[in-house]
Amino acid sequence: MSSNNADETFTGKSNQDWWPERLSLEILDQNGQKSDPLEADFDYAEAFQALDLEEVKSDIEAVLTEPQDWWPADYGHYGPFMIRMAWHSAGTYRAHDGRGGAAGARQRFAPLNSWPDNANLDKARRLLWPVKQKYGRNLSWSDLIVLAGNVAVESMGFQTYGFAGGREDDFDTDKAVNWGPEDELETQDRFEQPGDIEKGLGASVMGLIYVNPEGPDGQPDPEASAKNIRQTFSRMAMNDKQTAALIAGGHTFGKVHGKDDPEEVLGPEPEAAPMENMGLGWQNDAAVEDGEVTTSGIEGPWTQSPINWDMGYVNNLLDYEWEPEKGPGGAWQWTPKSDELADSAPDALADGEQVTPMMLTTDVALKRDPEYREIMETFQENPMEFGIAFAKAWYKLTHRDMGPPERFLGPEVPEETMIWQDPIPDAEYKLVGDEAVAHLKNEILETDITRAQLVKTAWASASTYRDSDKRGGANGARIRLEPQRSWDVNEPEQLEQVLETYERIQAEFNESRDEVQVSLADLVVLGGNAAVEAAAADAGYDIDVPFEPGRTDATAEQTDADSFDALKPEVDGFRNYVPDDISRPAEELLVDKADLLNLTPDEMTALVGGMRTIGATYGDSEYGVLTDQPAVLTNDFFVNLLSMETNWEPSVEEQVFAGYDRDTGDLKWKATRADLIFGSHSRLRSIAEVYAAADGEEKLVEDFVDAWAKVMQADRFDLT
Repeated sequence: MSSNNADETFTGKSNQDWWPERLSLEILDQNGQKSDPLEADFDYAEAFQALDLEEVKSDIEAVLTEPQDWWPADYGHYGPFMIRMAWHSAGTYRAHDGRGGAAGARQRFAPLNSWPDNANLDKARRLLWPVKQKYGRNLSWSDLIVLAGNVAVESMGFQTYGFAGGREDDFDTDKAVNWGPEDELETQDRFEQPGDIEKGLGASVMGLIYVNPEGPDGQPDPEASAKNIRQTFSRMAMNDKQTAALIAGGHTFGKVHGKDDPEEVLGPEPEAAPMENMGLGWQNDAAVEDGEVTTSGIEGPWTQSPINWDMGYVNNLLDYEWEPEKGPGGAWQWTPKSDELADSAPDALADGEQVTPMMLTTDVALKRDPEYREIMETFQENPMEFGIAFAKAWYKLTHRDMGPPERFLGPEVPEETMIWQDPIPDAEYKLVGDEAVAHLKNEILETDITRAQLVKTAWASASTYRDSDKRGGANGARIRLEPQRSWDVNEPEQLEQVLETYERIQAEFNESRDEVQVSLADLVVLGGNAAVEAAAADAGYDIDVPFEPGRTDATAEQTDADSFDALKPEVDGFRNYVPDDISRPAEELLVDKADLLNLTPDEMTALVGGMRTIGATYGDSEYGVLTDQPAVLTNDFFVNLLSMETNWEPSVEEQVFAGYDRDTGDLKWKATRADLIFGSHSRLRSIAEVYAAADGEEKLVEDFVDAWAKVMQADRFDLT
């Protein structure tokens, strides 16, 4: 008999539930699926450019100063609320994998929309809905959220550094982001050692953007808090000065909300709220009835003028002594020891009422930590320096995941290109044409450099691209600069030989031409393309790999070496670079790398199979080179991988397998987990079977070339 109980679930266990150790390709599936309702040819950049940005900002500012009866406005102004929303949207970015950040407006979806640190930000987005509704597809939520933060800061007397549009919206959560190992919100199982957050994660606590404002483990320990702050902000690629400026600048505005214990007065988060709440969570009748909002459980403003830009935060923190106390919401916060600040700040809702400013443990950390304190004292002595530091740090925070300046849209984009934007010089010369390209390819193929070396060098350069934050790629030829030049995965000695050859060809070519020049960045890609074409020709296929000149060569001064080290792959299954001390199985890291390259499962499969037969493996090893004719682009990898003539057995080495002839027992092949996954995983095997079939080789060549060109061109935003 059927049931009408809406709380029942009528779905069975998924494959992932039944076999949790099964390799998931879900993150690659999202790269090949259209999940939005917009037309396939919709051009958001063109739509955004049609906006009157001043009109949009005027509409946002009107929202900020028009309190609604369904949600109170502290001090009659929603500005601080919007700053928190924009900060928490952008602040999920982490440099390790480029994931998170403001692009996509993923704050609208689980889990971010229901994190405790984002409590009540659902109301901030609802306040902005009339603006979003008015401009529709011309203004993405991800741009609107950041712009609202900028307008809020400006409306309270601060001059921002600029704003760039161009962020497109997602219509689902990013399934590739690992937010941590915890099973419960506001827990912390991510510390490998005390105070040392697990590699790759940004925040110190599940469900928070950065660190616990009460202090580590909910204890008011400023020194320990400073350590967590430094680690979490550095993982967002912020240095100490930028970190101090962001905290001090952000906390110049608004207040925290904790007149009650949130566990006692708040309803469930949005994803757990009843249907009649229409997507809103944290039901709190007091917020509507008397304006008493509860969010964090910490209560009070930081300054005496919470909706004005001034030096109040810096002066209060440094000029007064603070001591910990349990606030009315039951959380640790800090109160001034002296009476000088008592009742010196306006109440958020009651005109004429006064309250006492407070500080968080994370604020006092900036005073107790020697390095942070020195920065804060400099800010106090030089208010202009403080303002500039906050403006630039806020701009970096809210634009960090947008990639190169070519993607920045609108009339408020600063003229200056910052080092974190990975600047690349303009080409001040004529680009090579078809005749010159053909000449250069011949020159490259006539050298002593092998096809495998050419392919590996091009791959090493281009595959640093991350679609998550649009960083990396072949443009700039940073493969010849530190730190990439010395990465073990790039085989520095072989790389040196290839680069010296390219530099000689470049010098000879450029000296022989008047205006036409070629960059090393273009030569690196061109060499890989030439090797692929030659490997296909030897297999009987006449193909041309697409090539667009125009890449230029960045300098060391234009390269933030420390930041670029985050792009170094732990594993590169495409080159079969699988060290012994990896954190996760090689096949999982292969899929993760493929996702950062925006590849689909079939593109990943074709690339691995093609690169194996060309012999483009780390150290020129035989692992995965399942062919008797290496350097030829055939389907041999798939044919031999799927053949029942081979019996695979694990080797003593954890990541390695040996393939023995079933009849003779002789060793035939060696492979890694990044190879065998294409025969053992049911979905990947189904793709491999297409390529291994008698009629599959030509399709493999075509698919490999398409996927190869996609990776080589991934960072060419100048062409779109």
